[in-house]
Amino acid sequence: MTIVAENINHFTARLRLLEQRYGRPANSVNLLAVSKRQSIEKITEAHNAGQKDFGENYLQEAVEKIQKLQALNLTWHFIGPIQANKTRAITEHFQWVHSVDRAKIALRLSEQRKDNSSKLNVCVQVNLSNEASKAGVTLEEAKALCEYISKLSNLSLRGLMAIPAPQSEPAAQRASFQLLTTEFTKLQVLYAEMDTLSMGMSADYEAAIAEGSSLIRIGTAIFGARA
Repeated sequence: MTIVAENINHFTARLRLLEQRYGRPANSVNLLAVSKRQSIEKITEAHNAGQKDFGENYLQEAVEKIQKLQALNLTWHFIGPIQANKTRAITEHFQWVHSVDRAKIALRLSEQRKDNSSKLNVCVQVNLSNEASKAGVTLEEAKALCEYISKLSNLSLRGLMAIPAPQSEPAAQRASFQLLTTEFTKLQVLYAEMDTLSMGMSADYEAAIAEGSSLIRIGTAIFGARA
């Protein structure tokens, strides 16, 4: 067994344990392997260990990987900032986009997805800490953007995503995630297709699971150092 496979197995077991610890339904938390700046060989090793969902931040790098790994039938998630001139390529190569934070981007994604047989799954990115260096709408703006997206014919509104400011204390991590969970719960009442709460990374995924995350984003802890 490769080191990548061992890490996948470790995290999968860890997620199942945390589901039990925090009273979450079995298999309700999924692992998104963040494969930016990782090799084709390591992604293949992760696939061979049962991993199907992969997250990428950089479009050009991601497209090269997606094309080379077409035979594996992986599910690709775009999780980086979106430039308006990159939306067409995103719609052509990805099944999910986690970082929608503007109506203009949502409209372009929908218009450019029209030739695809399936809708593009999208999450609205929320800037929980109102950090100038991070993309995302405020919590107060999330509802309006979700309403706009729900009316676009080629997008499927699946949930919310956030990358909170780093916190060292678990209680502070949970408090931040709880804000997103509260908003997500409100929006689920309005949009039945919303089922994804994308929050939690290597340093805070336990707190995220405790507060309801359904998708954990893990990178170097699975693959090792980036190239």
